[in-house]
Amino acid sequence: MAISLADNEEILHALSELTPVYENDRSYFVFGNYDRKPIRRLNLVVARLNRRTDAYAFRMVDVHGEWDNSIQKFCLIADIVTSLVGVAEKDPSDFLVEQGLLVGTTEYFAEGHVLKREYEDAEHPFGWMQDGVFELFDRDGRLHHWRTEADLVEVTAELP
Repeated sequence: MAISLADNEEILHALSELTPVYENDRSYFVFGNYDRKPIRRLNLVVARLNRRTDAYAFRMVDVHGEWDNSIQKFCLIADIVTSLVGVAEKDPSDFLVEQGLLVGTTEYFAEGHVLKREYEDAEHPFGWMQDGVFELFDRDGRLHHWRTEADLVEVTAELP
């Protein structure tokens, strides 16, 4: 599918906002649930990663522009960063599509890490498809478990 000249200019403008990705040795694309409470935890992960020397972390919403295709936006961003970090919670609006892209694309999987929230009151809070994604990351040592925001800070510190 061809994109229009206007769409191409919009994409180039949006990606130009990501110059810190090229100016730092490490870059982290952090994604997950954008609902009110969970986005605070995404922001916490971004803030912690941005404390590192020569690192830049951001969320998809930090890249402005009117995008008709969020999968296209995700892939363009994922192609230029050094690490993809998904913060998994059971609430609606989780990153199900992105999880599929993470395990379905060799490069994304190799650069991916998942910070999975554990729940004391639920035996299987995630669906079978998500559990399969988590197993793949766990086998590769890139699944990090957390319960509280303090735990989330700790597992974020474990990221390369």
